[in-house]
This record gives sequence, structure tokens and C-alpha cells, in this order.
Amino acid sequence: MTLTSKPGQPATLGPGSLAPGGGVATAVRSALGRHSGLVMAIVVFGVVFGGLNLVLAKPFGYYDFASTLGNTTTLAIGAMGETLAVILGGLDLSAGAVISLSNCLIVRGMKDAPGWELAWTLAGVAAACVAGAVNGMFIGYLRLQPIVVTLATMFMTQGVTLLIMPEPGGAVPPAYSAALTGDAVSGLVPMPLLILVGLLLLWGLLRRTRFGVALYAIGSDEEAARANGVDGARVKFTAYVIAGGAYGFAGVFLTAQTGSADPLVGPPMLLPIFVAVVLGGTPLHGGRGGCLGTVFGAFTLMLTVNVLLVMNVSAFLSTAAQGLLLVLAVLGTSLGRDAPIWRHLRTLAASRRRTSAGLGAGAARRREVAVAAGPPRRDDELPSSPLRAWLVRHSGTLRLVLPTYAALAVVLVVTALALGRQLTFPEYFDSLLVLASFPAVIVLGQGVVILGGGLDLSIPWMITFAGILLASMSRGANGAMLWTAPTVLAVAAAVGFVNGVGIVGLGISPIVMTLAMNGMLQAAALIYCNGTPLGLAPPGLRWLMAGKLGGLTPIIWLLAGFVVGSTLLLSRTTFGRRLHAVGNSPRVARFAGVPVGRILIFAYMLSALCAALVGLMLTGFGFQATLEMGDAFLLPSIAAAVVGGTLITGGRGIYLGMFGGALLLTALSTLLSGVLLPAAVRSIIFGGVLLAAVVALRERAPA
Repeated sequence: MTLTSKPGQPATLGPGSLAPGGGVATAVRSALGRHSGLVMAIVVFGVVFGGLNLVLAKPFGYYDFASTLGNTTTLAIGAMGETLAVILGGLDLSAGAVISLSNCLIVRGMKDAPGWELAWTLAGVAAACVAGAVNGMFIGYLRLQPIVVTLATMFMTQGVTLLIMPEPGGAVPPAYSAALTGDAVSGLVPMPLLILVGLLLLWGLLRRTRFGVALYAIGSDEEAARANGVDGARVKFTAYVIAGGAYGFAGVFLTAQTGSADPLVGPPMLLPIFVAVVLGGTPLHGGRGGCLGTVFGAFTLMLTVNVLLVMNVSAFLSTAAQGLLLVLAVLGTSLGRDAPIWRHLRTLAASRRRTSAGLGAGAARRREVAVAAGPPRRDDELPSSPLRAWLVRHSGTLRLVLPTYAALAVVLVVTALALGRQLTFPEYFDSLLVLASFPAVIVLGQGVVILGGGLDLSIPWMITFAGILLASMSRGANGAMLWTAPTVLAVAAAVGFVNGVGIVGLGISPIVMTLAMNGMLQAAALIYCNGTPLGLAPPGLRWLMAGKLGGLTPIIWLLAGFVVGSTLLLSRTTFGRRLHAVGNSPRVARFAGVPVGRILIFAYMLSALCAALVGLMLTGFGFQATLEMGDAFLLPSIAAAVVGGTLITGGRGIYLGMFGGALLLTALSTLLSGVLLPAAVRSIIFGGVLLAAVVALRERAPA
């Protein structure tokens, strides 16, 4: 038997594979191996569908079938676009926001007149393709990380959408909705089924083109694909444009389904989109999978939600179920012999054997010292002048910090010119530092995760959950703070520990693990407070955020100590040095004796603790906790770190730069608010600042 293969695709049966004596069974096994993800997606769909039929009062009929199709098609189409990004080996966080953009643009422009429906439908899809083109340009041609690019475009797209339609409303002609969501053949064939079949046929044709082969080749091994003449930049650009078009068409169907527009309807779809992709058998490391499995994954997820509803399970558990499904699906595709969990167990067993032979911690420590000694450092031969010696010794730090603080000075000058003599009042700087205290704390947690090569997307609901817990348990009593605050921090530490174990021990992508955790925290918060946060912040906490001590708000004095402690933590401790080593190269750090797993787990625990602290501070600042009060801090937590000189791929960054980034973003936000720019415009500007910072710093990455 012979095997042939195409770039980026598993080996396939070649001529002679069906030779006498044995070929049919071998061919079947080979086909099943190549399409194992799709086969598993179909099997899981069948199991869930069978379970739903068991709990229903009557068998699944045409009405149920058509209704499920209508409710799932938007998710399925959006997930098909995400599948292209995942096959490439990346992730697209802007998918939900682009769906909202298409939805709002269509509703805002459409009128009940001949030709308007088609014109604005095309406009919605075209706008989504433009968003995809922005992603593709930065990812393909500028070679930036897909995560940070799509995160920035997500916030920029949200801002544009809010400018188009600041609140839900509008309507489309009933005939438009009926044309896309009704029956193609009355009582026999729903129109959504024809739409999905048509899109899957287009996908089948696309994957057989040279572009489709190159797509899988890049996802499998980009260096090998480039060596074989594949133009990676053009393929990535095209893929993200097509993905954007898919999100746009998902927005079209969403518009027809709901008959109106909602600028905030898309972002919550991001978690279900990832679940559908992974349930469909597309592994997150890229190079395999396809859109047919993704469609089955979308229906599996929707049927699972229906099963929970039929069993009278709280609707608040929906996001928790989706997060758990995402984690389980990722684990199901990665529990082979080389899975991280088995590798860690083998490493632990080997470590115990070395320890028993006298080659354990002592030898590892000697290796770490030997690597730390390394080649001579720049400050081994310092100039004679004390000033020059200081500049040489701290040149790396200054290169990271000075641009941020220089930009801060420019913003302050512009603020003085735009808002008059406001900077001459001490109240301005007091207010600036109080507002900056929130991103200054959260950027430490997000910063250590980024330094370790990850990203924490569970911050928003960790902040909210912490505030809800504190307010409800303390009930406004100062004495209760003595036990409620430690309890909240302990819960946060446990959440961070679970994140770390999932990422380190189970090998789950940091984006996937923390996104799933964010959904679980959302469900936990909603169930705990039954959808309505109760209680007030204790007076002592309110005084901390709004009182006076020595002429300043008390939190400013604590912030000064926090800045000093955080700076020392990242620059003068063993943890800080090891964290930088892990971010530069986990493999080299492991060979040097660094406990990589423990360092990363502690980083995620620290991130969760910082998020919980911000939740407590926000509760005191606003006198009570509110739902989704943490949503506004995800972008600043990343942007402050990147603007402050932290390398988004890990291994480089200092807290003084991160703190400068927090001050800069706060001063910029204050300026934009002072000149009465709406929140939507501020979101666009912050996303642009993040992209600009990443572009400006990309050449400083270590070779």
C-alpha cells in the first residue's frame, strides 16, 4: 500500500492501496482516521439528539426541526467563519462583534422598497469583509499575533456598531424575514436548511482549490508550507476576508430571524462559536477539521441547551454548560499518548527517580545557576562615569518605560490645552490616580500572564463575581469585611488555580480555558444573586475609594505601595526572573530547572487575585456591585501592558512600563470624556492604540 499527502493534510490512500488481500478494510480505517473529528462530531450529535427525543413529550417533528434550524443557523454560519481562522492555527475574537456590525448596518439602512433589501444585505456582508481584511492585513502581512489583533478589532468594531445604532431597535420588512427563515418548500424543506447546504457546498469546493490546500498546509506547518512556495501572507489575508464574509452573512440571517437590530447581540456569541468549532472536531492547533463538522457541532450545542430547558434547568446555567462543553471537547481531541497530562505524569515519575538517585533538586538548581550565569552581561564592563553607568545598566528598562511616559506627558499637555486650567487643580491628579488604580491593579495580573506567554479572558466576570460576593456577604457591615474579603480572595485564588491547572496540566489553550472560565463565572454570579446583585459596600471600603487621608484619596496611598511591591516582584524576585525565562522559552526554562508548571499556575492565580481586588475596589467606588461591571476592563488590562512595552508573546516587560500604560490610558480616557466624545469613539481609539503599540514594538521581539 502506498500513501500520498498534500501540504497540511493527513496522508491519503494512493494508487495500489486497494490491492488484493486487504484493501477495503484498510481503506475504511484510513478514511475514518482522516475524518475522525467529523465522525466524532456526528456521533455526539446523534447521542444528544437521541437524548432530547427521550425527554420530549412527543417525538421530534417538522416544526421542531424547522425551529431548531432557525435558531442554530446564525451560530452555524458564524462558526464556519471561525473554522477558517482555527484551521490556520489562530483564533478570531472579533467574530461576534462583526456579526453585530452587519446586523445593525442592514437594519439602519434598509427600507421597504424594491432593491433596498439586496443592496443593504450586500452592504452588511461587505462591511464584515472589510473588518476581516483589517484582521488579515495585520496578521498576514505584518505578522502580528491573531489574538491581540482580533481583540483590538473586536473593540473597534463594537465602537463602530454603537455609532451606527447606539441602542436596540429598527425593523426590516416582514417579507425579508420570511424569505430567509420561512419554508423553501412548504411543510417539507426549511429555507435555513438550503442556506446551510449551499454554504457547505461552497466550502467543499473551496477546500479543493489551491487556496484550500494552502490553508491546511499553513495550519499544519507554516515553515514547511513557506518552503514549498505557499504565500502565507496572501492566504491568511484571504482566509480572514472570507471569515469576515461568513460573520457578515451570519448577521444577515440574524437580522431576518429577529427582524430588528441589537448592537450588543454579537459579543456573547463568541463562546458558543468556539464550542461549535471544537465540538465539530476542528482542533485548535490548526491544520485539520472543516465546516461540515462545525455545523454538526452548532446543532449539538443548540440541542444540549434545549435538553437543559426541557429538564427545567436554570437558564443562568447556559454559559456554564457552554464553557464546560468547550473544555471537554478540547480535552476529547487532545487526550492521546502525547497529551500534556500524560507527559506531566511521566515527567513527575522521572523526577522522582532522579531524586531517589540523588539527581533531583540540587542538580536542577545547579543547572539553573549555570544558565543564569550565561555570557557576560552589559553591566560587567560599565563606563567610569556614574551617570553613564546608570544609563547603561538600566538602558533596557528605559527603552521600555520612557516612550510610555513621554506619551503620557503629551496627553497631559493636550488636556491642559483642551480643558483650560484643569491640570492646575490637585483634584484632577487625585481623580486621575483613583481612576488609574483599577487598571494599575488589573494590569499586574494580566501582565504576569502575558509575560508567561498566555492571556486571561476570565477577568471580566471574575471582577463582577468578586464584587457580588463581597456586597451580598458583608451587607454593608464593616466588621464583616474581616472575613468576607479573605473569602472572596480565596475564591479568586481557586479560580486562578483551576485556570492554571487546565492550561498547564491538561494542555488547554489559555484563550479557550479562560474564555470558558469566564462563562462559568458568569453563570455562578447570576445563580448566586438570582440575576440581581444585593447588598451595599461596607462604609470602610467606600471611605477607602472616596474619603480623604493626608489630602489624598486613601486608595492612592495603597496604590503607591502596590506599585513598589509589583515592581520588586517582577524585577527582584526569583518568581519574576523565572517568569521571564518561561515566557522566552518554556522548554529552555524547563531544561534550566525552572518549575514551569508552578510558575504559570501562580501567574494565573495572581491574575485572578488582581481581578478580585479590582472587583472589591469597584464595589466600594460605586457603593454596590453591578452585573457586567468588569466588562470594561478586559481591553485596558491588555492594552496597558502592551502600551507599557510588554511583548504580547511573552518574555519581556516590567511593571513600571505597565503602570505607565495604565496612567496613559486613564489620562487619554479622561481627555476624551472631557471633550465629550462618546464611549463608542473611545472604544475605537483604544483598539487603535493597542494595534499601534503592537505594530511599533513588534521588531523588538527577541530573535
